[in-house]
Amino acid sequence: MISTAIRLARVGSRSELAAALLIVLGYPSVMLAALLPSIWLFAAAGAVTYAADRYLHHKNSYLINRLGKVRLGLAMRFLLRQLLLVLLLAREGMADSTLFYVAVAGFLVFFGLQGPHGALTTLIRLRRTLPIVTRNVDLSGVRIPDAAPSALMRRSAEKMLHLDIPAVAGIMLAVVLDNDLIGYAGVGLTLFLGTVYTIALIPYLRRRRVPGAPAVLKAVSTWLLEYRPTAVLYFSGSNESAYQANMWLETMEQIEGRPLIIMRERELVTKLQPTAVPVLCVPAATHLMNLDLSTVRVALYPANVGKNIHLLRVPTMQHVFIGHGDSDKLASVNPFSKVYDEVWTAGRAGRDRYALADVGVRDDDIVEVGRPQLAPIETWTGTPANPIPTVLYAPTWEGWDDNPGNTSLLLAGENIVRRLLEAEKPVRLIYKPHPFTGIRNKKAKAVHLRITAMVKAAAAARATDPRWSSEAAAAKSGQAAARAELTRIEGELAAAAVWVRAGGDEAQESRDCLADPVRMERIKQLRADWNDAYWRSTGWWEHLIVTGAEPRLYDCFNAADAMVSDISSVVSDFMASGKPYAVTDSAELGAAEFQRQNTAARAAVILGNSAAEIDVLLESVTAPERDPLARARRELKEYLLGPDHPTSMERFNTAVSTLRAEAEARNQGVEQRLSEQAQREVNHEPDAGPTARPAEAERVESAGAQAPLAR
Repeated sequence: MISTAIRLARVGSRSELAAALLIVLGYPSVMLAALLPSIWLFAAAGAVTYAADRYLHHKNSYLINRLGKVRLGLAMRFLLRQLLLVLLLAREGMADSTLFYVAVAGFLVFFGLQGPHGALTTLIRLRRTLPIVTRNVDLSGVRIPDAAPSALMRRSAEKMLHLDIPAVAGIMLAVVLDNDLIGYAGVGLTLFLGTVYTIALIPYLRRRRVPGAPAVLKAVSTWLLEYRPTAVLYFSGSNESAYQANMWLETMEQIEGRPLIIMRERELVTKLQPTAVPVLCVPAATHLMNLDLSTVRVALYPANVGKNIHLLRVPTMQHVFIGHGDSDKLASVNPFSKVYDEVWTAGRAGRDRYALADVGVRDDDIVEVGRPQLAPIETWTGTPANPIPTVLYAPTWEGWDDNPGNTSLLLAGENIVRRLLEAEKPVRLIYKPHPFTGIRNKKAKAVHLRITAMVKAAAAARATDPRWSSEAAAAKSGQAAARAELTRIEGELAAAAVWVRAGGDEAQESRDCLADPVRMERIKQLRADWNDAYWRSTGWWEHLIVTGAEPRLYDCFNAADAMVSDISSVVSDFMASGKPYAVTDSAELGAAEFQRQNTAARAAVILGNSAAEIDVLLESVTAPERDPLARARRELKEYLLGPDHPTSMERFNTAVSTLRAEAEARNQGVEQRLSEQAQREVNHEPDAGPTARPAEAERVESAGAQAPLAR
C-alpha cells in the first residue's frame, strides 16, 4: 500500500510521502483554523506547511513540480497562507483594526516585491550564460567575473518568499499578546528584509556580466588552434544518460593524440565525472558548426541521437560509432549506424550481429576493439570469496516499448528476488537496478519499489537472526572503522570536487576548472579507497540495494560470485569476470530458442518467469566442479569481448591511429584534386571529365568555414 502511495504521489521515499501528506492536510487545517478561529491551530498547521514545503524543496521532489503545473506553485501556496492569516484576523473581530489594514497592505507590498526580485535574479542568470560551457579549457582570453554569491542566487525565490515569516509570526503574536506593536514590527521587518534582498542584487546585474558570445567563441577558437585536438568524443542525451559518456572518460584519457569531449546539453556537464580531458558543451548548432575542428580526424559517438548530424556533416574527420555497451538488444544493430565511416564492436559477436541483422552496415566497416572499460573487472578465482556466495541482480530497464523481453523486472523480478532471499543455502543479494528503471512504465517503478521493500525487510530480519548476529558482533568494530573511513574520504572527495567544479555558476566554473594532473590522480585514488571502504563497511552476509553512481556496476561485479540479469551490455561485460550468470527469458521463448536469438545467453543458466532454475546457478557457484557451463563461458567471453592480448586499450588506440591516418590521406587527396582543379581553371584548361570534381571535393567545399582542411 505504501509503495502504491509513493508511486501515485510521485515521491521518492517514505519521508517524502509523509511530507506530501502534511502538505495535503496542512493547508485545509490552516483554513479550518482561520474559520473557527483558532490561533494555536493556525500556528501549528502553518508551521507544518512551512516545514513540509521546505523539506520537499530540499529533496527536489517531483511533487513540487506537479503542484506548479496545477497552479499551486510555491508563490501561490505562500500567498494562500497569508490570505488565510488575514481571514483569521477578520474572524477574530479585528477587521476594523489598524493591524488588519497593516497586514493586508504589508502582504500586498511584499507580494509586489517578488516581481523586481524575480526579474533581477533572472537577468543576472541570463547575463552570465556562456554560449559554450567548458572544463579544462583556458579561457583567460576573456574576462569572466566571479558569480554573484550563492547565498543570494541559490533557491532565490524560495528564500525571498520565506521572508514573510517575521510578518506571519509577528501578527499571530500580536493577536495572542494583544499587542499590535509586535505585528507592526513583524510586517516592517519582512518588508525591510525583502527590500534589502532585492537591492542587494542590483550591483551584480552589471558588475558580473560575462562577455558576449563573439568574445567567448573567439577565445574557444584560439584555444582550439593552440590545442589542436585529434580525436573527439561527441555526446548528446537526456539527464539519465550521462553514464553513457562517463563510461568512456578513462578511455579518452588514455587515447593516443589530443582528445576532446564535445557535449550538447548544459545540464549534462554537471553530471560528468571529473576528468583531465578538455570538455566543450556547445548547445547551439550554429556555434558548433562555426568551431574550427579542422585538426580533428576521428569522431567517436557513444549514442545514436538526432544531434549527431551536426558533427556528422564534417567531411574532414572519420566518424565512428562506439556505443555504450555491447549486447543482443536491437539498439546494438540500429540501422542508423550505417551513417558512420566505421562501427567498432567489442568482439566477433558484434560483427556477426550486424551481418545477421542486414541493416546496411558493411563488414569492411566493422572493427573489433574490445571493451577498454572492462579492465577493472577481476577474474573469478573459481570459489566464493566469503562463507556464503553473493549474487548480483542487475535487471535492465523496461525500454521504449512493451516488449516483455526487455526486462525481467516486470514478470520475473519479484520471483527472482524471493527465491534468492529464501534459498535453502543462504546467499547475499545485491540489487542494482538500471538508472532508467520506471521512467516510462509506472508498473516497472512499482515493482522496483516492492523489490526494494523485500530486500530491506530481509536485511532487517537477517540482522536479528541468531545465525548472523555473532558475525555482526565480531565485525562491528571493523565496520565502524570502515564507515569512519568512508566519512573521511567523502570529505576529501567533496573538497576535491569543489576545486574541480569550482563553485558559483557555470560561467565561473568554466573559467576556473582547469585540471591539475596531481589532483586528478588523488581523486582517482580516493575513489578507489572509497570503494574499498564501502565494501568493508558492509557485512558479507548483508543484503544490499545499490543505486546511484557509486559503487559502480563493475565494483558490484567484483563483489559478486554470480549474477542474474537480462539481455543487455551488462551480461556481455560480466562475461569478462568468467563467473556464472543467469539470464531471464521473460518472453518465454524457451531456452533453446532464447539462446539461439541471444548470443550472450549461450553460456548462461536460462530462467523462466518463475525463476525455478535459480538453484542451478547457485550450485554452479557453491560447487564449481559441477559447473557444466565453465568452458562455454570461457569460449563465449572471447567471442563477445575479443582476446585478452593485445589489451583492449592497445587495440582501441591502434584503431584510432589507423583511422586518423586514413583521414589524413583522404584529406590530402581531396586537397590535391581541388588544387589541380583550381589550376586548370586559372589556365583555362578543359575539365578532365566527370571525375574532375569528385564528390569528396564537393562535400569539403560545402562544409565551408566549418571544417577547413589542415595544411
